[in-house]
Amino acid sequence: MMKIFEKLIGGNVLYYTGCMSKFVTKDLAENYRKIFRKIGIDFIELKDLEVCCGSPVLNAGHFKEFEDLAKKNFSAFKEHSIKKIITGCPACFKTFKMEYQKVIKNFDIEIEHATQTIWRAIEKGKLKLKKVNATKATYHDPCHLGRYSGIYEEPRKIIEALGYDLIEMKFAREKSFCCGGGGGVKSNYPLLAEEIAKERVKQAEETNAEILITACPLCYFCLKEASKKMKVIEISDLIINHSNPVLSI
Repeated sequence: MMKIFEKLIGGNVLYYTGCMSKFVTKDLAENYRKIFRKIGIDFIELKDLEVCCGSPVLNAGHFKEFEDLAKKNFSAFKEHSIKKIITGCPACFKTFKMEYQKVIKNFDIEIEHATQTIWRAIEKGKLKLKKVNATKATYHDPCHLGRYSGIYEEPRKIIEALGYDLIEMKFAREKSFCCGGGGGVKSNYPLLAEEIAKERVKQAEETNAEILITACPLCYFCLKEASKKMKVIEISDLIINHSNPVLSI
């Protein structure tokens, strides 16, 4: 009844895929759709109306272009009565959460990263997970999710809820090492990005963990590309492949 009321007064939850998942890691976007549906989230997508959040142009110093993208997105969000945005992309999350308010005075939309959404569902019993057999894993903190946004606990709690034995790398949390993909490095300096990613994978291998987990499509892409031996998994894939969600709507 409450959902119907919210619809009547105007308020939608938007799943914002972000450019990386929309065009490259499409399987991750589908993972999140499945997870949100199993949790019982009534969400919409803007499909062709969804344009870039503006993070790449902002990082490149093109402030006018960023402001134009922000205003275009905000107009689309308001047109579709968006009250909350959930995204699996840390860069989109950070951009919406921290940067849009600087160029849009009346930006009043709640922003949430998918790991926050998922962990809350686990806590409330809306998502129950089958535990794996004591597998050693390590977690890579995405720069935009960790250092910039301060989200460290939710991804780790999800991993531990799945039964993994979490082993931290020597550079973790606030001191996390970059995957090499952010800030335009992957696009402009691909060889440098590759070397950075290889170094991060090496740090993960030093923990003797079996898998390297991250909660960012770009980090996942860069680390997977650089890894020759260690398995790299994005957190949504971890849940889809090792869970038995039970809905509580």
